[in-house]
Formats: sequence, C-alpha cells, structure tokens
Amino acid sequence: MTTISASVGKGGRNLPRDVGIVQTLLNRHVTKLGLAVLKVDNFSGQKTVEAIQTFQRRVMKLNMIDGRVDPNGRTLLALIGTPAVNTAASTKLSGSAWWHANQAKFPNSDSIADLALPFRANVEAFVAALKVAGASVDIASTLRNKKRAYLMHYSWKIAKGLIQPAAVPGETGVDIVWDHGDIAKSKAGAQEMVSSFAIKFQPSLTSLHLSGLAIDMDIDWSATLKIKNKNGQTVEIAGPGTGATNTILHSVGASYGVRKLLSDPPHWSSTGH
Repeated sequence: MTTISASVGKGGRNLPRDVGIVQTLLNRHVTKLGLAVLKVDNFSGQKTVEAIQTFQRRVMKLNMIDGRVDPNGRTLLALIGTPAVNTAASTKLSGSAWWHANQAKFPNSDSIADLALPFRANVEAFVAALKVAGASVDIASTLRNKKRAYLMHYSWKIAKGLIQPAAVPGETGVDIVWDHGDIAKSKAGAQEMVSSFAIKFQPSLTSLHLSGLAIDMDIDWSATLKIKNKNGQTVEIAGPGTGATNTILHSVGASYGVRKLLSDPPHWSSTGH
C-alpha cells in the first residue's frame, strides 16, 4: 500500500516525498473532479490543497473538509482506492466498538508473581505481614501491559485535544486507526475509549507498573492492627484504618521496601513514585 510519513495539505508537515505521493494519487482522479493535472513538484501549494478539498467534497462526500491527507487516514485510503475505507478500515477506528473487540488482547496483571525482583519479594513479605495481622488486602493491578498503557495514554491525549490524531506514533501489535478523517470524530472516538477504560487521570507511559515495580492495592482493617515491620518489631495501628492515608502503615511498608504514593490512594511502589 502507498504510504506517507506525515500529513500533506492544509496545516500538514508537507514533507516533499509525501507531497509527491499525494499529488500522484490526486492525478488519478482529476478527470472526474474537473481539475487540471497537478504538477508533481513535491510542493504543497494552493492547487494541491484545493485538489484535496475537492476530492474530499465530491468523492468522499465529507461534511467537514480539512484539505489534508493524513497517514492511514480516510482521505489517503480513499485516494488509493482501498475498498476497506468504509468496511474493514472502519473496524480499526478508535472507539467503543474497537475497545470491546480488542482490549482483552492487552490484559494487565493483578498477580504479585508478575512483579519484578526484588520488589516482588518485598511485596510478598509486606502482604503476608498484613494478612497475619488481620488486615484485608485487595490487589487491583501489578504489572501493566505496555500496549494497554499506550492505548490509554493516547486515548486521553486525543480526547483532551493534547495531540493531533495524525501525530500519534504507531505501536507494534496494536492495529488501531486514531484519525477518523476529521478532528471531531477522532476526538469522539478517543473519548469513547477513555470512557470504556474508565480513565480518571492522564495515564502515564513511564509508570513503574510497566516495569513491574508498582502495585495498586486497597488495605483496610477494623480493630487495632498489630503488624510486624521488616525488623520484626510489632507496630500497633489503631482501627478502623485504611492504607490510603495511614502514615504509620506507610512507614511499615517502607521498612519492607514497599513505599506509598500519597497522591494516588491505592498505589505503592519500589520508590514511592
């Protein structure tokens, strides 16, 4: 398939090679568009932008004409004449349908066994001490799937207008199209994924979860908790209590090398970040 590396046309990067490809593709359609053949000069001038706009209006029947051709975008696929523009390609468009069909391929783990050593051993010892003391420990997440993190991170950024869909880098093994052909539809598709993932804060691509050095867990107790720290000393912590806010428990966790991030209620890690 003919490809371009960056956007061509109005507001695009207009790299010479990409412009030449688009001009060549447009020239396949100039007769039915009633336009003159474009000079393939690798320069995106007014005639090239107008040809893109005319193609989008007359052939693609788009309501929003942006005069731009994006990598893997609807306009490029239409110019190439790919039958999948309205069928197979649509199944790759970001949104709730894509999420339901694909997100299960990129599962996170909630198993301590998937954490990296020596942090894994530290967590095992801390959790064991908590349970012996009578605390309730509910583990939500340990090792995070890097592809899932990619999907969450860029869903959020597109939905919030922090990045243009065409500027999102590809991720090996993730067959998704972020650019729906116009910015409003692209943002709506990304927002559907944000809602499906139930994202509340901007997901990170550098989280310690990605390297197995963090764990999300809720810790609760009702009566006074008598727990031993790493040195074997018994620490009494009044109840009822929760691991999200109790600084005494945080110090016990730190003795095991499991440190609390105060700004994130369930998050503990090797560094406290």
